[in-house]
Amino acid sequence: MSGSASELAHRLGDHAEAVCREYLSNGHRSGNHWIVGDARNTRGGSMHVRLKANPKGPAGKWVDEATSEFGDLLDVIRESCGLIEFRDVADEARRFLAMPRPQLQNPGAQRQPAVARGSADAARRLFAMSQPIAGTLAARYLAGRGILLTAREPPLRFHPGCYYRDLATGETQTLPALIAAVTTLDGRITGLQRTWLDPTGDGKAHVDDPRRSLGSLLGNGIWLGLHPGTPVPVMAAGEGFETMASLRTVMPALPVAAATSANHLAGLTFPPGCCRLYIAADADAAGRHGIERLSRRAGEAGILAMVLRPQLGDFNDDLRQLGAAHLAAWLRDQLAPEDARHLPPSG
Repeated sequence: MSGSASELAHRLGDHAEAVCREYLSNGHRSGNHWIVGDARNTRGGSMHVRLKANPKGPAGKWVDEATSEFGDLLDVIRESCGLIEFRDVADEARRFLAMPRPQLQNPGAQRQPAVARGSADAARRLFAMSQPIAGTLAARYLAGRGILLTAREPPLRFHPGCYYRDLATGETQTLPALIAAVTTLDGRITGLQRTWLDPTGDGKAHVDDPRRSLGSLLGNGIWLGLHPGTPVPVMAAGEGFETMASLRTVMPALPVAAATSANHLAGLTFPPGCCRLYIAADADAAGRHGIERLSRRAGEAGILAMVLRPQLGDFNDDLRQLGAAHLAAWLRDQLAPEDARHLPPSG
């Protein structure tokens, strides 16, 4: 580790339990350890984080007995937030610790190099500047749509003042926004989708197009429940983020991908080991075209494609107006019998 990394890890260790409660919220304390499934905040009991220093080592060190992986709390932040670059991990650690960003000795080097507007680099930079959604307006917005996800879905962030430009007038303003990362199958951020929110909590911002994407989107998606490098035998995919987040609300064990548009849905890259693909239907013609093209590509890859159809306009309409239990029952009849385990018990 570099000196700055070592210092950050030590400071995080001084607050090890608070770090675990923030980033490993699916775990629990047991004696001098925090117990959880893995560093990505999966439920389970194979990973042990030391909460207080003892003769065996400093606070914050952890080991995953299932995989023999080990590390410190910087690794926890990286894995649970889905970060890649150390700079982004360090920024998140400093945010948690309420530490200022370090000042460079060369004042002229303090400004980050410019990136092309709309590029993958711009997407990564905006994501790094955002914060976890827990306790934010973004979490409140999703809950208002009936979407209940785990406290820390790595692709989701909140930005309190995201730049918005009216394409017709050229006028600009800053608004809070839900930030959803578009990633490759190995977790690399290539783009993102911004959903601007009304500052008063009244749903989406009252602008002409409150949802826009940027970056490299083709083949990639907003993945919920994907663990890079892990086979995905069964998954669901669809066009809209809220559609797929609604499905994940009632099927929290099923990995899902939102492709952000019908054309991008048609070109979605299949994860390794996929043998069954559920495609969330959309009502418009472009959506049907995307489903047909994705189904054809799946068949050519030896993947069984099955279409899930909502009762109302889309699955978020079903979730909000009919309720989670009704939506689960409606989906049960459309799933292969062996996939009913992804739904809560009926009755």
